Amino acid sequence: MSELEKQYAMIQDRKQNPEQGSYTNYLFDKGLEKILKKVGEESTEVIIASLSQSKEELVGEINDLLYHLQVLMVEKGVTMEDVEAELKRRSEKTHNLKAERKPIEKL
Repeated sequence: MSELEKQYAMIQDRKQNPEQGSYTNYLFDKGLEKILKKVGEESTEVIIASLSQSKEELVGEINDLLYHLQVLMVEKGVTMEDVEAELKRRSEKTHNLKAERKPIEKL
C-alpha cells in the first residue's frame, strides 16, 4: 500500500470514527465549503512555492494539497480506485493535444 493510499484510508477512518482534536475531523465538521477553501489555499501555496521557494518547500506544499484533495475525495465519495481508473483511461489516449485557449480580451 502506498503512502497516499494509507493517508486516504486514515482520512476515511476519521470520517467514520471521529477523533477529538483531529484536524481531519475539524474539516469534515466544518463541511464542504471549508474543505474547498483549504484546497484553494493549498493550490495557491503550491503555485507560490513553485515560483519562489526551494524544492523542499514545494514538496511540503504539494503534500498539503494532496492531503486536502483526499479529504475532499472522501467527503464527495470519490475513491482512489476512481482516480486510478481515470488515470488509466487517460494514459491510453494518444494524439490528444488541445488547441490553446483564446486570450481574454475584456473582463
